[in-house]
Amino acid sequence: MVSAMRYRLRAGLTATAVAGFLLLASAANAQVADPLPSWNEGPAKQAITSFVARVVQPGPDYVAPADRIAVFDNDGTLWAEQPVYFQAFFAIDRAKGLVARDPKLAALAAVKAAADDDLQALSALGEHGIAELVALTHSGMTPEAFIAEARRWLASARHPRLDRLFTDLTYQPQLELLGFLRANGFKTFIVSGGGIDFVRAFSESAYGIPPEQVIGSSSKTRFELEGGAARLIKLAEIGAIDDREGKPVNINLHIGRRPVLAVGNSDGDLAMLQYTASGQGPRLMVLIHHDDAEREYAYDRNSRVGRLDAALDEAEERGWTVVSIKRDWRVVFRAN
Repeated sequence: MVSAMRYRLRAGLTATAVAGFLLLASAANAQVADPLPSWNEGPAKQAITSFVARVVQPGPDYVAPADRIAVFDNDGTLWAEQPVYFQAFFAIDRAKGLVARDPKLAALAAVKAAADDDLQALSALGEHGIAELVALTHSGMTPEAFIAEARRWLASARHPRLDRLFTDLTYQPQLELLGFLRANGFKTFIVSGGGIDFVRAFSESAYGIPPEQVIGSSSKTRFELEGGAARLIKLAEIGAIDDREGKPVNINLHIGRRPVLAVGNSDGDLAMLQYTASGQGPRLMVLIHHDDAEREYAYDRNSRVGRLDAALDEAEERGWTVVSIKRDWRVVFRAN
């Protein structure tokens, strides 16, 4: 009888240990299974995960893999954008060199603001003023040479307030979202107001998005053939501005399919979200709201850079998903 009691006791302890192990294993698996670990639990995360689940599973909301197109703005959506767009810092450094060689260029408002490090004056010029500066400072070279120069600059240039490499100011929650979407058969595109060649310089290493899946503003380009060698030269003329209504136009031109998911952060992205929302079948429109002054920046309706006003109103009226950086993101920037 004593032996039987000992056996039952040992068996009971073993069963308890196994149950405890299984509980721990289940908890560990649940953590591993979370596709968005840097997102806090809440309506925004739930909207994203439930949308993806609906469109990939057989049923009335199923979307074929070929139609799983997701488009993302870049500045303020995939990486930070204050106090001015990061490409402007690159253009500022190049403008200083141009003015040193040709002082007459300082007569141009955008070049003067850049050469004087006057970020307030530069941001006041708006998208077109910055685009003119970019076109001027990014010209006279091949796209390949420009991308190499941009990569050299990105390897050492640091943000003036956050004191991190610009490429370290990509958003960790968004990197997880991109990976989650691709794991579920989505094709992810960048649709940016920034220069297409500048974004292509880092899009694959930073986001896993290859250059052919980047849409952006562009300068005019000239074809040359010398000694049997063909090349393209970037000109100091604006070709296209990929902002506002230009975004859906370029999505149709370069992708040829209407997205089912669109993510932006400003009024410049509103037309892209409207275009996405107007398609047939399930759709998800997401706005990133910058409301965390402690970890990043807080701005919306009155900001000259990344202004979020009309788009915020429309999101509230139409029930689009608004992501609060302060509330919805456990961390903001990717780990170094």
